[in-house]
Amino acid sequence: MAGERVLGIETSCDETSAAVLAFQDGRLALESLVILSQDVHAVFGGVVPELASRAHLQTVGRVVDRALSDAGTTVDGIDGIAVTAGPGLIGALLVGLTYGKTLAWRAGLPMIGVHHLEGHLFAPTLEHPDLAPPFVALLVSGGHTLLLEVRAWDDYRLLGQTRDDAAGEAFDKVGKLLGLGYPAGPEIERLAREGTPGQFRFPRPMLGAEGPDRFAFSFSGLKTSVRRAVATSGNLDHDRRDIARGFQEAVVDVLTQKTIAAAQESDLDTIVLGGGVACNRALTEAMVERAGSATRVVNASPRLNADNAAMIAAAGSWRLRRGETSAWSLEASDRMPLPGLSTEHQHSQRMTA
Repeated sequence: MAGERVLGIETSCDETSAAVLAFQDGRLALESLVILSQDVHAVFGGVVPELASRAHLQTVGRVVDRALSDAGTTVDGIDGIAVTAGPGLIGALLVGLTYGKTLAWRAGLPMIGVHHLEGHLFAPTLEHPDLAPPFVALLVSGGHTLLLEVRAWDDYRLLGQTRDDAAGEAFDKVGKLLGLGYPAGPEIERLAREGTPGQFRFPRPMLGAEGPDRFAFSFSGLKTSVRRAVATSGNLDHDRRDIARGFQEAVVDVLTQKTIAAAQESDLDTIVLGGGVACNRALTEAMVERAGSATRVVNASPRLNADNAAMIAAAGSWRLRRGETSAWSLEASDRMPLPGLSTEHQHSQRMTA
């Protein structure tokens, strides 16, 4: 496949998204991107899988049609379809994958199932076309926190990942403790900017770990410390901003120090941030400042860091151009292994969901 124009479809969680990318003159051009967020989950303080699946069923066709229309094309003008096959919520994945497979089969187009996290790795290339491996990547979202050494596309070495809560999950759980809505990340970031430094200093989990755990993460204990602070606060309305700041500073310290240490150990001068938590400005600013001028820190815009189909199309376009396609028997997987992943020196760690 020449890979001239790819339709991407993403339904791994609570965003229904479609995008059209064109590969022109050796680079990707984003022709359209539609993201429909399911606000219903805010009522429940988190994603309800069955509601997410139903919402995807109701909207995926219209979202795809809108992406094609915005790109000024139809399915006849598409050369391939890339769709998220995992990991994620199994029911949500099934909706997008089934729709993408059906559309590809009916139009006689090649189809490729894309790993959601590989999509996050490719997302910055849409705005930084000169970005290429090798680099160290920190992927942080509601479901994932991990460090990768990206030696080449499709050649990834797992350096470390969370042992319990993901960073984004910790943000949402702390947000609930503080009486905030879902998703809590943006609100915690806003409150933290207004908080007083040093009023609440929370532990930096696993920051001093050595050996095979030196790049591992854990946020459950930090969440417990915040719970204690909330429970013992005599005036949460007064302390809410300071607690938010203390919590965010702890997360940012852990993420930045481990990532920079990984880049130094790997002798790499480029760090890539990806995933929903990478939208946090404090994280990006701290990473840039602490990494120093000799290290490049690359981060996509918030629209491309959130779950979106443009990143799926970018990863899919690269694989389709290599001649890779998925069989019609491809199944959605909530624990899909990252293709090209090596876990050397990681002993017991696996990178799935």
